[in-house]
Amino acid sequence: MDPLLALISASAGYLLGSISFARIVARFVAPDLNIGDGVEMEFSGGREPLQLDAVGGTAVASRLGDRYGCLTAVLDMLKVAAPTLVFRLAYPEEPYLLITATMGVVGHNWPLYHRFKGGRGLSAIYGGFFIIDPIGTVVTSFAALALGLVLKNVLVAYSAGTWLMIPWLWFRTGDPAYLVYVLTVNIIYMVAMIPDIRRIRDRRRRGVSAGFEGAMAGTPMGRGMNKLAARLGLARGEQQ
Repeated sequence: MDPLLALISASAGYLLGSISFARIVARFVAPDLNIGDGVEMEFSGGREPLQLDAVGGTAVASRLGDRYGCLTAVLDMLKVAAPTLVFRLAYPEEPYLLITATMGVVGHNWPLYHRFKGGRGLSAIYGGFFIIDPIGTVVTSFAALALGLVLKNVLVAYSAGTWLMIPWLWFRTGDPAYLVYVLTVNIIYMVAMIPDIRRIRDRRRRGVSAGFEGAMAGTPMGRGMNKLAARLGLARGEQQ
């Protein structure tokens, strides 16, 4: 592997990943809104909202609606997918695409252009996943959704897909470079999630809970999952 090309792939991934489409979309749709101030995730039944300071698709959806939240998520995926695809096509036998995909997530979470305040990285991770292994991305995503619905666990539904990619990529490639990549992006995601995990833990200590459906209703993905759960007869009503 050429060190110069490795540096170029890392720089391309990070600089493109640092583009904050949440801020761009918000500026075009609602110029007076400062999306970087954070948002409150609202729950039904008058429960205490959850403060989130991540700047990404969830923040946009909470302030501007699902339409713009989904647009932001797609753009965040594309900003990582595009450079990853370039390096995959240009150097198919070298792991430069893995470097680009990893640094795209780093840029999204800690963007150079916005004082290192970004999102949590899920859309960025999936943008890289889709170029690296599109079949695995679809399979593990659906497996995570199903597992989350059955277990009534929002964290499983959101995060299990990225962790399921670990055994998937290992068995598909047997390449240690891919294993290092997928472990690294999962660790990056969990590190970025620490503030949210602490807030959720604090709510539980105070006896405040949203229930599975209540928590899922706070995001576009969650609302879609709630509808799917109802159609499949898996919704049991909100837990306290």
